[in-house]
Amino acid sequence: MSKIIISCAITGSIHTPSMSPYLPVTGAEIAASALGAAAAGAAILHLHARDPANGRPSSALAHWMGFLPAIRAGSDAVINMTTGGSAVMTLDQRLEAPLAVAPEMCSLNMGSMNFALYPMLGKDRVWKYDWEEPFLRNSDDLVFKNTPRDIEGVLRLMGAERGARFEFECYDLSHLYMLAHFRDRGLIVGPIFVQFVMGVLGGVAADPSHLMHLKETADRLFGRDYAFSVLAAGRQQMALAAMAAGMGGHVRVGLEDNLYIAKGQLAVSNAEQVAKVRALVEGLGRVVATPAEARAMLALKGADRVAG
Repeated sequence: MSKIIISCAITGSIHTPSMSPYLPVTGAEIAASALGAAAAGAAILHLHARDPANGRPSSALAHWMGFLPAIRAGSDAVINMTTGGSAVMTLDQRLEAPLAVAPEMCSLNMGSMNFALYPMLGKDRVWKYDWEEPFLRNSDDLVFKNTPRDIEGVLRLMGAERGARFEFECYDLSHLYMLAHFRDRGLIVGPIFVQFVMGVLGGVAADPSHLMHLKETADRLFGRDYAFSVLAAGRQQMALAAMAAGMGGHVRVGLEDNLYIAKGQLAVSNAEQVAKVRALVEGLGRVVATPAEARAMLALKGADRVAG
């Protein structure tokens, strides 16, 4: 099998500060956590920004610049900037920092969907900030907007004009067909890097049979001209990572996707999750890719061609 790329999603926009004291929210925390994940074996760092004053998801370029320079100075890992941001942001807000920085890689969500976070309210907790509980509660009426017009705009602005490659985030079967639609229009060329996002309420459940179906469908649509990675939100994180590795795919872990390292035990860092999944995939006979190898596998433009 080819070498396996470990991606690490450092903080995301789903979990709130009250859920874990280890969730990085300030620029210094995000940078330190990202560098730790890279040292542990993550070739790609999937990044979001937060307001350091209250931990709220942020799209502000100033907040991004609170950690991007430190990550670049301390690691050669691939920086993958979200264009999904948070489901409550407009597309213009989500693109503010990526447009300025022109990174090697961006995420791109391949369809609109319900994005229901309110089940997280089921656990009693003391809220640190007044935005957290309403943010989760109001997700029962939240549509994460990623229309074909939005997708085409991101492909043009970040891809055609700035040379970024994409982590195509596919939360359901229909997203694979949307990806194929843009490929057929000539707006996407290989190698295609598909991220199967499993376990978000509103998307496909984190079930092994669903992963098999997603993989079989992607094989029919894209043949040999794609690679896939798997993330499972929540408790199925490592089980589906093992399955992905055994199927020849790549893996993503991180505190964006799961706050725990074992049942009832919070992960103390992103590096802890990376180390665990690295041991798991190496135990299956896979060799972990370096950032340079990941760049070659995904045909990235190189860190020296990043603007910001």
